Amino acid sequence: SGHFPLPAVTVLISLPGRWIGILALYAVHKGQFNCPGGGLLHSYLLGLLILLASIICALSALVYISMQGTISNPGPRKSLPKILYTRLLLYFPEFIWAIVGAVWVSDNSVQCEKTVINGIIGTVIASWIIIIFTVIGVVIVFDPLGGKKTFYLPDGVSRNLESSQSGQLLYNVKSSATRVWEKRIRLLCCCIVQDDDHRVAFTSIAELFRTYFSDTDLVPSDIAAGLILLHQEQDKMENCPKDPEEVLCHSPSSLVSNELDVELENAAHYMLFAAAAYGWPYYIYTNPYTALCKLNGDCCRNTPTDSDITGSDRHNFHFGSILKITGLQYRDFIHISFHNKIYEIPFFVALDHKKEAIVVAVRGTLSFEDILTDLSADCEDLTLEDVLENGFVHKGITQAASYIYRKLINDGILNQAFTIAPEYKLVIVGHSLGGGTASILAIMLRNSFPTLRCYAFSPPGGLLSKSLADYTKHFIVSVIVGKDLVARLSMPNMEDLKRRIVRIVANCNRPKYQILLRGCWYEVFGGDPDDFPTELDGRNQDALTQPLLAEESLMVHRSPSYNALEEESHLNSPPQYPHLYLPGKIIHIVEESSSRRLCSSDIKYTARWSNETIFSSILISPKMITDHMPDVVLKALNSLSQEHGSCLSC
Repeated sequence: SGHFPLPAVTVLISLPGRWIGILALYAVHKGQFNCPGGGLLHSYLLGLLILLASIICALSALVYISMQGTISNPGPRKSLPKILYTRLLLYFPEFIWAIVGAVWVSDNSVQCEKTVINGIIGTVIASWIIIIFTVIGVVIVFDPLGGKKTFYLPDGVSRNLESSQSGQLLYNVKSSATRVWEKRIRLLCCCIVQDDDHRVAFTSIAELFRTYFSDTDLVPSDIAAGLILLHQEQDKMENCPKDPEEVLCHSPSSLVSNELDVELENAAHYMLFAAAAYGWPYYIYTNPYTALCKLNGDCCRNTPTDSDITGSDRHNFHFGSILKITGLQYRDFIHISFHNKIYEIPFFVALDHKKEAIVVAVRGTLSFEDILTDLSADCEDLTLEDVLENGFVHKGITQAASYIYRKLINDGILNQAFTIAPEYKLVIVGHSLGGGTASILAIMLRNSFPTLRCYAFSPPGGLLSKSLADYTKHFIVSVIVGKDLVARLSMPNMEDLKRRIVRIVANCNRPKYQILLRGCWYEVFGGDPDDFPTELDGRNQDALTQPLLAEESLMVHRSPSYNALEEESHLNSPPQYPHLYLPGKIIHIVEESSSRRLCSSDIKYTARWSNETIFSSILISPKMITDHMPDVVLKALNSLSQEHGSCLSC
């Protein structure tokens, strides 16, 4: 699909400089090779110059031909394999010459000037660095399955295979793909201690990645081009005037607005606890110049007894940060856990005298173990006695909630808290992974504590089945800011994003390098969205429901979830990844005037009640990540809360 230009251009930019440097070294010291062993060094430099010139020519041809045609029209690039094989063949003499150079320059019989020898040593080291990085790149990028992907078939077809041999082949290919992803995940997580939970998680996550990536022939640069095109297409649609019924608003005097204002004030208060659960990383991130000095001043102060704290807190930095962020006293904390493993995440229980609440704050993603918990996205049943049956939940987050539930109930932590403050209400809060865990924990505790409330800030989108999501509207409030990616993350949404990327990339009539260059300019400097012509232009809506020829060329096979999305059906999703939704009632906070600047000090926000269907599609924007950050969520809530306070005083 023409994905060679970018890596080739990167190497091509550095090679001429290296070639000119070696040429200068050769020219300056040309008359100084009459020393013992100088003939060898002279031959090495001359051979290296010729070899590099050949590589530069091959890469130039590679870049030029790769830039021809479009992503889905490889015709003008049909001579690319020959040039690529030529470049690959040049790796062999390059490797041999690097060995020869290392042997010759380390030979004690060479008695040339020190400057000459040092210069040649530099060229040898540079050669080896490039070779090593090339090998690492090949190991990471190389797909050992190769053409075996073409054997993938939809489940319905595989069941009708007449040949058991073909069925066995399909099973072997899928198993091989899962093992490849599992090895990659193990390699990325090689620095953490691995136990049975990790091995189960690795297999589950590998299956997820295998399912998602097995049916496409997209490379990273294709995905980048697709995201750029989708972002510009989305911006063009946002600039169009909306119909009056599409704009959700309500009267400031309405009961709905009053309830919203109350919940926003509560959310702004409890978001401090959710942010504090991150400990010193969040405190230093939000106070980069003064945090270390303040924490160092507190590191030697007395802490609660050992029974109140689980896990290590070196130099008291975590607990000191929690105190600074929340403004609470030592005596207000019932239990603090810094223990962190897969499916076991840190949390703390504290007394909030201002709101007369016992607050359970759960930390969000901050470690490799947390990421594994996030990615364990299989579904499992959650049945509530006398309330609900056949509810589905995110497996990894549910296991994390079960761990905290056991600690709170079995270890008597909540009993201890209510013994101290029996009239207080129970409030559970968290951000991101912590928000999802807090939501499921609230569901588990609801029967025992009917008046509990939960505030989930930026929780993951693929969390609860529809029946469970509706049930939680009575006691959970989710807060989402802007175009937050995590709040829209679910397997069906990711399948929808993949479909949109394939469609817009396959049918764009511009070369990929033009899309990427123009997209980078647009993301950095702004301007009007580019109007790239595509084969989708001029087609009626009925025609657009069918995949185009170019689109089919990028799909090795159409996965069950891809088919389900095409038919706009929620019933045909893969059984292990059904449609899951955000918990509770949803407050959506957006900027009044969307600014293209990532850093703007004067941002005004508006908030409104929303529903889960608004978050059924991933929005592409530079702010899709920043809108998820806890400091941005807290800033938006504080802005709205202060605005409401000033209105009341008026």
